[in-house]
Parts: sequence; structure tokens; C-alpha cells
Amino acid sequence: MVRHITFFVASIFTFIAVGVPAENETAAADAQLLAARRLLIPVVGVTRASLRDSFDERRGASRHEAIDIPAPRGTPVVAAGDGRVVKLFKSVPGGLTVYQFDTDEKFAYYYAHLDRYAEGLGEGKLLKRGERLGYVGSTGNASSAAPHLHFAIFRLGPDTSWWKGAPINPYPFLNDAMR
Repeated sequence: MVRHITFFVASIFTFIAVGVPAENETAAADAQLLAARRLLIPVVGVTRASLRDSFDERRGASRHEAIDIPAPRGTPVVAAGDGRVVKLFKSVPGGLTVYQFDTDEKFAYYYAHLDRYAEGLGEGKLLKRGERLGYVGSTGNASSAAPHLHFAIFRLGPDTSWWKGAPINPYPFLNDAMR
């Protein structure tokens, strides 16, 4: 019995030493913040019931770390939450993309494969939840036969670089209420 208790106590200290509880606390805090924001499904007309969680699916050698939201080409894409556009970018994998930071600059929302940007969209623009930012497309490495929005959320690091952060599965946090 004493040996089991000693092992249990040692296990607790090992968890504390390697920082697992701190990581779990950060993840729990992130989840609480994102849930409180009531993020919208960023494609107009798409319901929660039609979403599919593709975050952990493999794309070649790596995880997808986003969800794909299929819709007809040209369907409006709206801001999932309030925040500032920090980068409009054209890349080989993502095509036309938008990086938006939330109002606290803790999270970035990433919208990719856009057909085009909404008129008047620019870096520095403050977006309100539900405000149009672009249109569903298939730019970048997306199949032209399968237009969709590639949507990701990541936790920003202390340097708030728009191109990097810790990925967070957006699927549990997207809502179709209050459009």
C-alpha cells in the first residue's frame, strides 16, 4: 500500500514538473474564452448540423488542423467573431487568405481558399461578428471541383505573429445561432 501511495505522489510531481497541468489549464481557459465568444459558422447558410470535424484528419504527412466548410463558389464568408484583419495573403496552399486577430489578440482566425475578398476589406480593418470578409472559393491547393472555406483558429504566441500559433480545433466553438 505504501509503495502505491509513493508511486502516486511521485506521478503527481512528475506531471507538475513537466507542465502538463499548466497545458491543460491553458487549454481549458482557451475553451472557456472561445465558447463565451459564440463564434459564428463563417459561411452564410451553413448550419451546425452540416459541419464535419476534420481537424485531426491527415493531409499528407501532417494533421489538417482546421475544418473545411463546403459551399457553392461565391457564398459569402463572414467574420466568425469581432476582431482586426492583420494580414491579407496569397499563398500556394491557402490561396487567397485572411488572418484576423480577436479583440484581445489571444487568437487568430484563419480563412483560406477564398474566391475573392469583400469590397473594402483591408489590413487593419475592424470586423464585427457576422461582417462579410470574402467569398467561398477554391484558390490555392483546393480542388476547383470542391469549393470550400478552410477555417482554423490558433492561439497566438507572445510575439503575436500572424503566421504562427498553437492550433485549436474550431469545430466545438462554431454556432449558427444569432446570424
